[in-house]
Amino acid sequence: MTEKMLEGKPVRASQSEYSELALPNDANMLGNLLGGKVMHLVDLAGAIAAIRHARTTVVTASIDHMNFLHPIHIGQLVRLQASVNRTFRTSMEVGVKVSMEDMKTGEIKHTSSAYLTFVALDESGARIAVPPVIPESEEEKRRFEAAGLRREYRLALRSKGK
Repeated sequence: MTEKMLEGKPVRASQSEYSELALPNDANMLGNLLGGKVMHLVDLAGAIAAIRHARTTVVTASIDHMNFLHPIHIGQLVRLQASVNRTFRTSMEVGVKVSMEDMKTGEIKHTSSAYLTFVALDESGARIAVPPVIPESEEEKRRFEAAGLRREYRLALRSKGK
């Protein structure tokens, strides 16, 4: 079976921003946003970028580790920025950066980042090819190359676990 060549898309076509106010229902006893809630938002922001790129249903295949650099307190704005770093045949790596904005002072802090792998699916749930991503800026080219190295590492880990 021959797959048709898909036309490439620039990184900017997948860029997404998502914001949500940190509310008490999603906080721990210290008034900080739960790490699980942050991870949920990261998955949503990443999925939006992946869907924008592939224009089809996607599922999360993996998420690299996350470090929480600063807490996000109740009343602060959680800001997520996501874009596709690189595509492979049916999968794509999406980078998500999480920041908090103090609504009273305007201060913005980077709180965490993650790389997620999404797989594109058709209506029946079968994997389908995704368009290549075209990095344009030097930063996008750097992220593109780094995504390839991370993929090699993930694949090596997966084969080690079998």
